[in-house]
Amino acid sequence: MRNSKLFIGRKIRELREANRLTQSGFAGRIGISTSYLNQIENNQRSVSAAVLLALAEQFRLDISDLATGESERLLSALSETLGDPLFDGHAPSLQELKLVTQNAPAFAHALIAAHQAYRRNSEQLASLDDRLGGAAAFAEPTPYEEVRDFFHFVDNYIHELDVAAERLAQELGIPERDAAAALPEHLEARHGVRVVRAEPGDDVIRRFEPAARRLHLSPYAQQATRTFQTAFQIAALEAEAEIAAILRRADFRTPEAAEICRIGLQNYFAGALTLPYQAFLAAAKDLRHDLELLAARFGASIEQVAHRLSTLQRPGAKGVPVFFARIDRAGNITKRHSAAKLQFARFGAACPLWNVHQAFETPGRIIRQLAETPDGVRYLCVATEIAKGGGGFNAAQRRYALALGCEVSFAADFVYADGLDLTSRAAFDPIGISCRICERAACAQRAVPPLKSKLTIDHDRRAVVPYSIS
Repeated sequence: MRNSKLFIGRKIRELREANRLTQSGFAGRIGISTSYLNQIENNQRSVSAAVLLALAEQFRLDISDLATGESERLLSALSETLGDPLFDGHAPSLQELKLVTQNAPAFAHALIAAHQAYRRNSEQLASLDDRLGGAAAFAEPTPYEEVRDFFHFVDNYIHELDVAAERLAQELGIPERDAAAALPEHLEARHGVRVVRAEPGDDVIRRFEPAARRLHLSPYAQQATRTFQTAFQIAALEAEAEIAAILRRADFRTPEAAEICRIGLQNYFAGALTLPYQAFLAAAKDLRHDLELLAARFGASIEQVAHRLSTLQRPGAKGVPVFFARIDRAGNITKRHSAAKLQFARFGAACPLWNVHQAFETPGRIIRQLAETPDGVRYLCVATEIAKGGGGFNAAQRRYALALGCEVSFAADFVYADGLDLTSRAAFDPIGISCRICERAACAQRAVPPLKSKLTIDHDRRAVVPYSIS
């Protein structure tokens, strides 16, 4: 049974400081002693149900906002970092890791960054690359990695952009009005920008000409893609101030990272504009997260819908916590986010037992899986394959598999759980996060041994893998 005690000292301290209260004043508001509050803030005591209710009543909080957030993601990343053999003999307990992530998150981020630099240098040295003189550059995270971590640790939810996009959607009557018609009209009326078809030989999805005030969109792209790219252009023209403020706070190491993040933030605004928060959240509940019906209702693609479901993390109005990933045929995770307990590995490929890999074998179908991770948490997993291309028989097509899922406790909110036996342990496939950190000793699909386990080699016996794991 998992430990149900809640240690949220740092969040309580931040709440008290945000309200400019002393420990004595804050303790008085929620009806506890100052010494008890001091122990809570230092994670020496857990928070009781009575204290949680008092916090919700006195400060108008959603209790779930206190219990979730960055800590789960940071704990997962830190646990994977300390799984490296580099830290053999210095493995802290789970409780110690929780104390670090809750009380000293900056230290945890620094350790993760240092380990990433170590890995990059090690890989560079191991490759015997003749560019060893420039190895210092490989110690820093790439701009892409830095931006990926930025979105990961803000829970993939950007409040000021989400609210601004929703406000504009309401002004334009979206989703009651078709976004495919409303957005080009708005772009021309407010900014004098006409949306036109790109020439057949113009190999772009979107191209903006500022001087001519024309937005060229590929005639081969699906309507959902053209609508999204129109929304992206509106973001570039109308959300510049909000995005600039977010980038200043993020304080990226390089201009390249800032520009990559700018595109990510503009994409975020576009998604929030075409799939406005409250309307989309209500539809997701009403349609029980049916991806195809949601896509049809909002004129969006299944990928846009699945990605948007992973961003429904607004305080006080959260959606079902889901995980979302997009994987290419080589197994590379090209998009990832998890608001659930399942956290994707930062290094290595995804578990081969996960149904997302099977999606390539059944194009056009949505496949389901009940799965259990080594920590005993069970999930409903949904996967489907998508193709991106257009432009004729000889045009290249990109194929991806999309994965979406939730913990089984939320499965009833998903149409994909219908007809599945959620009570039978045998119905759940054992999956991991990645082989290098998976604890399962008897997995027939194991690619590499787990990092911190001792191996036993028996030359007179051969099983599925040529070693046993202690």
